[in-house]
Amino acid sequence: MSVPKLTARLVRVRSAAIEANVRCLAERAGGAAVCAVVKADGYGHGAVTAARAALAGGASWLGVATIPEALEAAEAAESVGSDAPVLVLSEVAPTLVADASLRCGEQVRFTVSSTAGIEALAAAPGPVRAVHLKVDTGMHRMGVLPSELDAATSALRAAGDRLSLEGVWTHLAVADVPNDSFTAEQLARFDSAVARLRANGLSPLLVHVANSAGLLAHPDSHRDLIRAGIAIYGVPPAPELADIVPLQPALELVSRITALRTVAPGESVSYGRRWWADEPTRIATVAIGYADGIRRDSGSAGVEVLVRGRRCPIVGTVTMDQLMVALAPPVAEEAAVGDEVVLIGRQGPEHITATEIAERLGTIAYEIVTSISARVPRVSV
Repeated sequence: MSVPKLTARLVRVRSAAIEANVRCLAERAGGAAVCAVVKADGYGHGAVTAARAALAGGASWLGVATIPEALEAAEAAESVGSDAPVLVLSEVAPTLVADASLRCGEQVRFTVSSTAGIEALAAAPGPVRAVHLKVDTGMHRMGVLPSELDAATSALRAAGDRLSLEGVWTHLAVADVPNDSFTAEQLARFDSAVARLRANGLSPLLVHVANSAGLLAHPDSHRDLIRAGIAIYGVPPAPELADIVPLQPALELVSRITALRTVAPGESVSYGRRWWADEPTRIATVAIGYADGIRRDSGSAGVEVLVRGRRCPIVGTVTMDQLMVALAPPVAEEAAVGDEVVLIGRQGPEHITATEIAERLGTIAYEIVTSISARVPRVSV
């Protein structure tokens, strides 16, 4: 990608970091294949850039959540000469299955997680479908319950040649907690379900469980395929898992100073007058706001940015297109309109991570990176 003109807000994505992370995670996975999850626009990094980089790093599958994402991922794979399968991780609604099946080639694999979903896909036009059956082992979001497994098996058999059971999988609810006993319970339920499928004459080629957290914290969850999401972008799935393997953050979020002013003691800044100056304070206005994905309460939460290599706090309420930062000496004397401001990334000796911001805001790093809006251009560097 070329660097866009006329923008004061920008996401820089290091493709080489995504490649390196995938190689690192593949080594951690042993002999299991890696499915690089590029849903939600590549977790905010840009789906096409992420898919190409992940494939270059050794991923052999791509994972998405929606049919438009599947089409985009398949096209990205084709652009680099890859026929990597694309797994749609959510069951397509029965009313949309026919159109989805017509739009997607055989490269796209569908997840089925209910008897109704199996029957709808079997009746849909389009090519014979390789499907992955999702089993609910305790997440209780989507998936066939163990008590529904026999009905699902019957529906798959009734589909005849229309559907081929390529995989069976489940999702872990607390994989980011290294020693939580519920993960072992889920694995036992899943192994029992797979055994029942095989006893009933269904032999999936691929059995998969581990997401990024499972890959890092639960080696016993590694099966034939690893669904690696947040970790391929260099973001640990939980702060406690940050040092298990050396991940490289792939994303930098930057903006620029558009105005400078000195606020007198007793004066307030921004909507609601929630921040007041105790002393003469140099305030920088930065061209990025909540419409770009910066949380409106970042100032009260203690979120900082980097200006000239120094940490500076966001002050007052973040507005739709702009936020304000308090500059302390010596940055107050040195800063100039046009200076780059780093919201996520490194500048000089300092580094602000999505994990740090998430902890201050009481959320998770996933939300921080996926909340960066589409109006912030992404460039691959």
